[in-house]
Amino acid sequence: MFRLETEVDKDRRILLSERLQHSNTERSPELRALLTTPAEHELPLEIWAIDESGALAGGLSGRTWAYWLHVDLLWVDPLHRGSGLGSQLLAEAERRAEADRSCTRSRLETWGFQAPAFYRRRGYEVIGQVEDYPPGVTEFILTKAFS
Repeated sequence: MFRLETEVDKDRRILLSERLQHSNTERSPELRALLTTPAEHELPLEIWAIDESGALAGGLSGRTWAYWLHVDLLWVDPLHRGSGLGSQLLAEAERRAEADRSCTRSRLETWGFQAPAFYRRRGYEVIGQVEDYPPGVTEFILTKAFS
């Protein structure tokens, strides 16, 4: 018999993550092979664009792991959209991921009303989509291979 609990519990979440990671590594020779490489650990990667007044004009927040860059967030202030700033942020993240962390590919998710065309113009390919997530919206999953 088990008791199910629903409260948020940071310590249990950390334990759960550790146990899943251990289980996955135990079952996967590919994950075990990462254990002795620089790509073993997930590392944050953030690029910030600050305007002349010191305000945030845009930014990219992501992470690298297993020779992949995962772009989590990319935003440009409406005042600076169309200036190429988004392209600069993305290119710098890709450059750093490839040059500094030996990443070979990148992945991200974006909604249909956001920027799938922006990413396609920068070499990303749609590899999947989730309809109605959230309701009425399509989420696109895109990847890009580095040179």
